[in-house]
Amino acid sequence: MPAILPHSHRTTLKPLNPRLLNLGASVSLVALIVLCVAWEAWLAPLRPGGSTLVLKVLPLMAALFGILRGKRYTHQWSTLLSLLYLAEGLVRATSGRGPSLPLAWAEVALSSAFFLACMLYARATRPSLQKGS
Repeated sequence: MPAILPHSHRTTLKPLNPRLLNLGASVSLVALIVLCVAWEAWLAPLRPGGSTLVLKVLPLMAALFGILRGKRYTHQWSTLLSLLYLAEGLVRATSGRGPSLPLAWAEVALSSAFFLACMLYARATRPSLQKGS
């Protein structure tokens, strides 16, 4: 059984820089939007000539301006949104072949990066960390 350390000996993690986390979330979100549009319009659409699945970027577009402006609430709810893209990427990566396979793994990577950056940003900007608390 581990011994409980007195408060003076506990290590605490320093909060991460919210600006860098917001930059990471912004870059991964924009890259995810570009990937989804390019994938469904030109690179490997479900139907030749493009598919209406390109409309799947609309929820991401709804989060774009809030993420770019560093709105904490947008970072919070978009973590849930990113899980949909992670699930889609995993399904298409494990069931597809051909040109869709690397695109699906790229979607998994970008949605994971977006989720992590948003989650850490929301944690780093929580009200209990603000000065005076």
